Amino acid sequence: MSEDKKKESEKKQLAVIRIRGITGVEKSIKDTLDMLGLYHNNYCAVVDSSILNMVRKVKDYVTWGEINQETLKMLADKRGEEYKGREADSKNKIKYNKFISINGKKYKKYFRLSPPRKGFERKGIKVPFSNGGALGYRKDKINDLIKRMI
Repeated sequence: MSEDKKKESEKKQLAVIRIRGITGVEKSIKDTLDMLGLYHNNYCAVVDSSILNMVRKVKDYVTWGEINQETLKMLADKRGEEYKGREADSKNKIKYNKFISINGKKYKKYFRLSPPRKGFERKGIKVPFSNGGALGYRKDKINDLIKRMI
């Protein structure tokens, strides 16, 4: 039992950044982007790794990777918007999960970023990261991209 609790507390958080627009996008992909909180280009959402399948569904429009605590704290300090909504309903039966807690403060799950300094990777925003582009899974190199976008 204690091992399971340790694994749950060590769940990795993913930073997902939307790179491409919505022109000509299938409705199911657009809905998934909205559920992730990626409403516009250059929005970053911090999510649990448990919804990785949703992220993989929109892989042609976003880039993602594991975010470290240092970058997350810097992101919240510089670009975080404070969450002022309710945490639960009036009877405390339903807990709302619309915020993340960092150092005791509650922030919205998404962050509005500027375009990256010195641009995206060499081959552009239509090519996967593994082939020299900007899309897809980029492991811990997402931290470098976020620092350039803050």
